[in-house]
Amino acid sequence: MNTETIARRYSTALADAVLAAGDTATVKAELADWAKLFSESTDLQTVFGNPSIAYESKIRVLDSLIAKVKPSKTTANFLKVLLQNGRLAEIGEINDRFDSVLDERSGIVSAEIVSARELPGSERGEFEKNLEKLTGKKVSINYSVDQNLIGGVVTRIGSTVYDGSVKTKLENLKEQLVNG
Repeated sequence: MNTETIARRYSTALADAVLAAGDTATVKAELADWAKLFSESTDLQTVFGNPSIAYESKIRVLDSLIAKVKPSKTTANFLKVLLQNGRLAEIGEINDRFDSVLDERSGIVSAEIVSARELPGSERGEFEKNLEKLTGKKVSINYSVDQNLIGGVVTRIGSTVYDGSVKTKLENLKEQLVNG
């Protein structure tokens, strides 16, 4: 099973639990903290990602971390389930997907806009308004800059990409000229 499938399954199950319990904000913040902790610690990645380390040792390490950090019961139980199923090493991907699942259920769609230059606030507002009109939902946009685009923007909403970059237009024109 690939990491995306794993992340989707676990994040969806966690979203179901936190939405039912009503502690979404707490668990979201705690899970992000745990994902950061794991991404910054090669020791934790080694311990929980290594199948040759005994499960009982992993339980002791996780229990001691939980005792120090004192997360909510939901987060602690979720971490234990991940450990039990050998998925604690994928906590970063699960956390990323968890944010997306919560946004989807709240009627918010995530978008990414990559432009050749930093976009001013007025253009960002225009993009947000147009994407909300296109999707019919509230849009959370992540902006980034890629100077290789030469000009224009590339917009990604879920798996759909709208490529209005000058670089792609030039590549398409070259392809047409070469192929006649």
